Amino acid sequence: MKTPFALVLACLTSMVFTGCMVGPKYVRPTAPTAPEFKEQPPDSFKESGEWKNAQPADRTLRGNWWEIFNDPQLNALEEQLTLSNQDLKVAETRLRQARSMIRFNRAALAPTIGTSPSVAAVRNSANQPYFISSNANNGTGSFILPFDLSYEVDLWGRVRRTINASREETQATAADLQTASLSLHSELAIDYFELRSSDAQKQLLDDTVKAFTDALQLTQNRFKGGAAPRSDVAQAKTQLNSAQVQDTDVTVTRAQFEHAIATLIGEPPAQFSIPPAPQANLELPVIPIGLPSTLLERRPDIAADERRMAEANEQIGIARAAYFPSLVVNATAGFEGTAITNWLTWPSRMWAVGPQVSQTLFDAGRRRATSDSAIASYDGTVAQYRSTTLTAFQEVEDNLAALRILEKEAEQQHEATASAEDALQLFTNRYQGGVDNYLQVITAQTTALAAERNDIDIQRRRMDASVLLVKALGGGRDTSQLPKY
Repeated sequence: MKTPFALVLACLTSMVFTGCMVGPKYVRPTAPTAPEFKEQPPDSFKESGEWKNAQPADRTLRGNWWEIFNDPQLNALEEQLTLSNQDLKVAETRLRQARSMIRFNRAALAPTIGTSPSVAAVRNSANQPYFISSNANNGTGSFILPFDLSYEVDLWGRVRRTINASREETQATAADLQTASLSLHSELAIDYFELRSSDAQKQLLDDTVKAFTDALQLTQNRFKGGAAPRSDVAQAKTQLNSAQVQDTDVTVTRAQFEHAIATLIGEPPAQFSIPPAPQANLELPVIPIGLPSTLLERRPDIAADERRMAEANEQIGIARAAYFPSLVVNATAGFEGTAITNWLTWPSRMWAVGPQVSQTLFDAGRRRATSDSAIASYDGTVAQYRSTTLTAFQEVEDNLAALRILEKEAEQQHEATASAEDALQLFTNRYQGGVDNYLQVITAQTTALAAERNDIDIQRRRMDASVLLVKALGGGRDTSQLPKY
C-alpha cells in the first residue's frame, strides 16, 4: 500500500517542479518542391540547361557574394553599406528587441519577489459602527516591512512554450535581418551596374555627337561646293541635335542612380559622387546554383517563415494550456511592529505561505476561440512558407532563363551591331562619292546608334540578372548561420 502512494506522491512532486507540455509537437511541413508536396525535389532546375557551374575550388557563394564580380569599387560600396545603411540598422534594432523578449519571458521561470514597506500612525474612531467605544485609543504605530514572493508553477508548459516562441521569433527576426541585408546589397549592386551602364551610354553618345558633328561639317562643305542640297545640311543638323538631346538625357539617369547609391550607403547625395568609368570591365561571374533541395537551406526569407511556423505551433500549446488549472505559490514574510523600537525585533516577525489553484469553469467559448485562432494562424504560416518557397524557385528559374536567353541575345546583337556599323560606313562612303543621298546615311546612323545602345543595354540586363540570381539563391547564407538562443 505504501509503494503506490509513494509513486503517486513522487509523480505529483515531479509535476509540480517540472510540469508537462500540452499541445502539438512541431514538425516542419513539407515544402512544395513536387506535386502534392510528397515527392522528392528534382535533381536540377528546369532552366539550368547547359549552365556552367563554378569550379570545385569555388562551389559555394561566400557571405560577401558581390566579390564574385571582381570590381573593387563595388566591393568598397558594399562594405560601406554594411556599416552605414539606416534600413539595416532598423532591422538590427528589431533583432535586439526580439532578443530582449527571450529574457523577459524566461524571467517567468523564477519567482517574483517584491517589498512595500510602510510607516503609519493609526487611530480607530470611537464612533464607527459595531465598535466598542471603550476600545478606542489615541492611536498606534504601524511599521511594516514585508517581502512578497509569487511563483507560477509551469504545470502545462505555458511558460516554457512562451519562451520557445520568443526564441523562434528571434531566429525569424535574425533571418529577416539577413533578408534585409541581402536585398539592400543586391539593390546597391544593381544600381551600381545601372550607373556603369549609363557611363557606357554616355561615352557612346559623346562619340556619336562627335561623329555627327563631323558628318554635319561634311554636308556643309558639300553644300558650299554645290555637291549637296541644303536639305542635307538640315537633316545632318537635326540628327546631331537629336544625339545631343540623348547625350544630355542619359546624365539624368546616371545622377539618379548615383543619388540612390549615396542613400544606400548612408551618405548625403550632395556630398557623394562616383567618377565616371565608361570602360569599366563588367565581368559576368560563374554562379554556383547548387541543387533545388538546398535552396530551402539558403534563403533567409524561407528560414524566417519556417521559424514563424514553429512559433505559431508554440502558440497552439499556449492556448491549450488555458484549459487546465494554474497553480500559483504565494508567500509573504517580514516584520510588523507598533513602534520603531520593536519593528525589527524577532517577536515582530510575520509570514504566510500557501498555494493557490485557479480554474476557469465557464468562459462562453473564449478559450475555444483562442485555440481556433492559434490553429488558423499556424495554418496561415504554413501557407506563407509554401508560397515563399514557390516564389524562391520561380525567381531562380526566371533569372536562369534570363541569363541563358540574354547570352544568346547578346551574340545576336553583337552581329547586328557589326552589320549596322558596316552599313553606316558603306552609306557614308557612297554619300561622299555622290552615289546615295543623305537620307541613307541618316537611316544607317540611326540604326547603328540603336544597335550600339542595345548592346550596352543587354550587358546591363545580364549583370542585373546575375545579381538577382545570387539574391534568389540566398547570397551564400544558410539556415545553420542563424543564431541559437
